[in-house]
Amino acid sequence: MCSSDLVQRLAAFADGDLGGNPAGVVIRDSLPDVETMQDVAREVGYSETVFAAPVGNRWSVRYFAPVGEVPFCGHATVALGAALGQAHGAGAFHLDTFAAGPVEVRAEAEGDHWQVELTSPPAHHDAPLAGTVARAMLLFGLTGADLDPTLRPICAHAGADHLIISLHDRSRLATMTYDLSEGAALMREVGLVTISLIHVAQDGIVHARNAFASGGVIEDPATGAAAAALAGWWRDADLRHGRIEIAQGHDMGVPSRLFATALPGQGAGVRVAGRVRVI
Repeated sequence: MCSSDLVQRLAAFADGDLGGNPAGVVIRDSLPDVETMQDVAREVGYSETVFAAPVGNRWSVRYFAPVGEVPFCGHATVALGAALGQAHGAGAFHLDTFAAGPVEVRAEAEGDHWQVELTSPPAHHDAPLAGTVARAMLLFGLTGADLDPTLRPICAHAGADHLIISLHDRSRLATMTYDLSEGAALMREVGLVTISLIHVAQDGIVHARNAFASGGVIEDPATGAAAAALAGWWRDADLRHGRIEIAQGHDMGVPSRLFATALPGQGAGVRVAGRVRVI
């Protein structure tokens, strides 16, 4: 049996002692059946709940949003890393995700918190399917004048597919709004897990908002998979290298901070790090 009473509740990518994206974490001797995992995720109500079970010296992992399974979730992986570190000590843990393949997560104690870094699945990017950008812009009420002319909209992947739309004005990012049912229909039709709106500030910090209608959630305050997809795209397109700091969740009152570093080599994975706090 598995109930929501057995769920650890952790916030990944916290900004100091505040914010972070809540995730449910369930560690069992074996994974529950799919119906049970879905029921628990729905009852917990967070954007994702992660389920993990040991298989030899590795961990079998699946992720569920309130309305269905998702292939990969960065913030839930980071939360799981903290839970594994708490149970087994600091170090690296090797995960076999059901849909996205092998992922490594490394946890280190940092006072009363945990600092956790995941290494994502391989990254790649493509032009969005025809008509997708126009439909997304209509969904969010954007016009061509709102877009950053230096960064074209892109579909990027590092375990899950994300449409990334770059805006030239931070204040326009702050006003993000859209219809949840229309967003869910669009994302499911074209195979997107999220739509990420970003603004790159003059100091290089990326400000992000991430619509997760495909999972039944209007917005995520921190999205590690989208951060990995962004960093992988920028590396492979030779747009930017080195560590990227991402500020997310501030516009919804849940400040979060992520750090993404693409590994060397076209298509390689991305390291995404952040702090985890207990809710």
